[in-house]
Amino acid sequence: MLGSPTATSLAVLDMAQRGRFEEIRELFAPSLRPMVTAEALRLAWACAVEEHGPAISIGAPVAEPVGPGVTAVKIPVTFEHGALAVVVSTTATGDLTGIQLAPAGAAEPTAAWEPPSYVEPDHFDEQEVTLGSGSLAVSGTLSVPHEAGPLPALVLLPGSGPLDRDETIGRNKPFKDLAWGLATRGVAVLRFDKVTYSHPVEVKQVANFTVVDEYTPAALAAIELLRQHPVIDAQRVFLLGHSSGGTVAPRIAVSEPSIAGLVLLAGGSDPLHWSIVRQLRYLASLDPKTASAWAPAIEEMSEQARRVDSPDLCASTPADGLPFAIPVPYWLDLRSYDPVATAATLDRPLLILQGGRDYQVTVDEDLARWRSGLSSRSDVEIRVYPSDNHMFLPGSGPSTATEYEPAQHLDAAVVGDIADWLATLGESQS
Repeated sequence: MLGSPTATSLAVLDMAQRGRFEEIRELFAPSLRPMVTAEALRLAWACAVEEHGPAISIGAPVAEPVGPGVTAVKIPVTFEHGALAVVVSTTATGDLTGIQLAPAGAAEPTAAWEPPSYVEPDHFDEQEVTLGSGSLAVSGTLSVPHEAGPLPALVLLPGSGPLDRDETIGRNKPFKDLAWGLATRGVAVLRFDKVTYSHPVEVKQVANFTVVDEYTPAALAAIELLRQHPVIDAQRVFLLGHSSGGTVAPRIAVSEPSIAGLVLLAGGSDPLHWSIVRQLRYLASLDPKTASAWAPAIEEMSEQARRVDSPDLCASTPADGLPFAIPVPYWLDLRSYDPVATAATLDRPLLILQGGRDYQVTVDEDLARWRSGLSSRSDVEIRVYPSDNHMFLPGSGPSTATEYEPAQHLDAAVVGDIADWLATLGESQS
């Protein structure tokens, strides 16, 4: 450990300027190290210098928490012919979780979130709720429209990783956009912090922790809370999942018959361990100058994915040889789950939404599986938003991780289509 997050980040920047990229790689958290190579780090820095010239000054760093135990330090760097922000994320123990060369504006302090234009804050109220009990209970927010009930309601399931109730990423809060947008349109929405966000230490102590433990307890508690609410129609409580939340949503619906239907936003259908490999290949393809440097990381992640698929995978398989060093029980459970086949068994309507520019969950692979597996269902609607990325933020050109940083809002068309779908179902039931 090099010291505080700021001290660590400044040391990493100094190492980059001195060409000590192998040392930077060794600072990454062990679970992430297979995805990072010294050569990829070197080439990324070399490309920045080639485009902007040598670094000539370093501004004051801005340190901000971005999750439980994780701090992002944003360092403004002035080059001879331009400026960039070097963003270094570290854990409380000093391990690196990410390094990013971002536009210069990314070095500014994160501005307070502001509602999108499609939100009317005076159309609803919010209240804090607690889901579950004991040491793994989580907090959430319930948005309730001022309209007379009975109202339809949605429970929101965030994507993978330790995400908060707003699915905060960079300067953006897509789940808060969605909740406020739908509440403006007369839909009650409950969103919650994931257990991996609220209780990261306790989760690591749970034996045989799986995706079921990651999502289901809080989701079922949220559904029950909504069904008991006096202004909510107990027969119209729906489940919405984004990304991995969309992948697991059919599994939760099978276990809870009261769920009236599903909304899947960029729900992954490709096995997660191979989806990671696919994403690395895509990122490598974005810049021919650095593509070759990704090869060792892609091969290492491919080998880890093959271990997940291996019939020899068992309790004694070391976690450090598996993707993100996630223990065996999680992968054994996940590899036996087919989200599309599970969704096909449901007798409830589905709305599947997909960003056309999404490289994490793709039209050609993930959405194609949903289309094929649910092709016989007349109660499944599928809509693609050509300009949207994985977070349903509109843009243009090839999607990259850096476009999640600038302040943006969830596509208004997504909010409107979900609200209209729920309204149409309500009309058909009345």
